[in-house]
Amino acid sequence: MKSSAIAVSGLRKTHGNKLVLDGIGFEVPAGSVFSMLGPNGAGKTTTVNVLTTLTKADAGTVRIAGHDVATATRQVRKVIGVTGQFAAVDELLTGRENLRLMADLKRVRSGDRLVTRLLERFDLVESADKMAATYSGGMRRKLDLAMTLVGDPQIIFLDEPTTGLDPRSRRTMWQIVRELVAEGTTIFLTTQYLEEADQLADRIAVLDQGHLVAQGTPEELKRQVPGSHVRLRFADLFELDQAARVLTGATRDDQELTLRVPGDGGPRSLRALLDLLDEHLINAEEFSVHTPDLDDVFFALTGQTTTEAIAR
Repeated sequence: MKSSAIAVSGLRKTHGNKLVLDGIGFEVPAGSVFSMLGPNGAGKTTTVNVLTTLTKADAGTVRIAGHDVATATRQVRKVIGVTGQFAAVDELLTGRENLRLMADLKRVRSGDRLVTRLLERFDLVESADKMAATYSGGMRRKLDLAMTLVGDPQIIFLDEPTTGLDPRSRRTMWQIVRELVAEGTTIFLTTQYLEEADQLADRIAVLDQGHLVAQGTPEELKRQVPGSHVRLRFADLFELDQAARVLTGATRDDQELTLRVPGDGGPRSLRALLDLLDEHLINAEEFSVHTPDLDDVFFALTGQTTTEAIAR
């Protein structure tokens, strides 16, 4: 079993009279991607700020790579990297100079070799000696993440890392994240794109009004939401009528010659359904399993749509 890179218990935080985090707790295994989702004002940014030592909690414990954020702040900062939704690059410097400056600040030995490796890894060699002000949004975000990797952090906090990027740049960032995790890095991700969490996260936590309302793998969360069904298509109306008599809870579509049968879509229930059709000598031309996506999960848990959920 993997050790915990992040362990949070009973985390509580208020701003004035407003309770922002109400005793939340979760663990993030080392070398995994953990995504926190939540509508506007749910407490995601406050959580990240506490975990990265920028804000002190009112109660609870947070351990980052085994270090307590309240009593071992310096040790925590040595093992983490943070990339926000707005690239924190100096536009008056070149890409190479930005990386060199970060290497100097972190007193990295062989800084020049490290800078060269990072430029190559992030496909920034051709633009390395151009001013960062001339970079596209995707290039700036890559440079920002490259700067975060200086010092080889064990845990990286990515706060909406692909906001505003075009689909191609977004997928490039996804691939970089996957490579980092394959190398053993732990990623804590907040994102406004539910597809991004679905693609990248090993586990997801949904935060709503300071409460963690759900945790699990993407597939586990999808199974919690009603709406899973098997779609059966038949060759003709006769077969459809026969099946509808047997599958009394199904919804039929005469035009499409289909039945929509509620179910969890799991192997056992699917096998039982097909066995029932065989028992009554009913042949389905084709079948497909449909499950809710993270948009459905998010709406069911928070009562808000994806567009209302964007950012903090």
